Amino acid sequence: MKQNIQIALISFILCMFSAYAYAKLPLTVKMLKGEAKVTALEGTAQAFCPGQKKAQYLKIEDVLKSGCEVSTGEKSRLELALPDNSIIRFAENTRFKLLQADVDDTGGRDVKISVTLGKVWSNVRKALGDKGGFEVSCENAVAGVRGTIYRMDVEADKSALVKVYEGEVSVAGVKSPRQLSPKVSGAPQPVSGPKVIAGPKPVSMEEWVYIVKSMQQIRIKSDGKAEEPKDFTEDEDRDAWVDWNKARDNKK
Repeated sequence: MKQNIQIALISFILCMFSAYAYAKLPLTVKMLKGEAKVTALEGTAQAFCPGQKKAQYLKIEDVLKSGCEVSTGEKSRLELALPDNSIIRFAENTRFKLLQADVDDTGGRDVKISVTLGKVWSNVRKALGDKGGFEVSCENAVAGVRGTIYRMDVEADKSALVKVYEGEVSVAGVKSPRQLSPKVSGAPQPVSGPKVIAGPKPVSMEEWVYIVKSMQQIRIKSDGKAEEPKDFTEDEDRDAWVDWNKARDNKK
């Protein structure tokens, strides 16, 4: 009888421990093609995704799909993980759109994020396949990499700052949409004869491309013109946002 009681007591303790351990297991959400998962959130962030009638407040383990528009609140920070284990973080008062987050079976990827305002930190895992596109863009520039750590700050006047911490980033100006030729109406008009074609012209500032290396930065003005890349030091770069990101990177 005493032995039966002991066995029952041990079984009860084991069941309780198993239930407790199961409750403590982190909830995992499998990410599919075109998705990103919320892995850290301080404060608040809202997302308006395709098919939704209103924005929803995000929480840890939520999944965002391509086309979702996200905004972070005051004193807030958001971290997203992509299917290839690349990490993207967003500071307070940041607005962005997840345009694409595709990763295929061979390790190739096609990631595009458009930032309207705010600060973005990207820790990009090196692509395994031939297709390794990873772009963070704003209205006046696009920064593309294969594997590196860098950030982009976008101001309200549409100026931007890109800082590279590891690797290299190709930063290019965004071309303005070409103006369409006006439609011609009325009776046909005679066509003029051949004309001399002008020679090569200097490339406009909207078509510039710079390779920004580790511990370099490039500033893009509100009119789309870029300054030459220049070096920066860790001491002059230190602030709460940078320290938080570096601490998070060291945990990965």
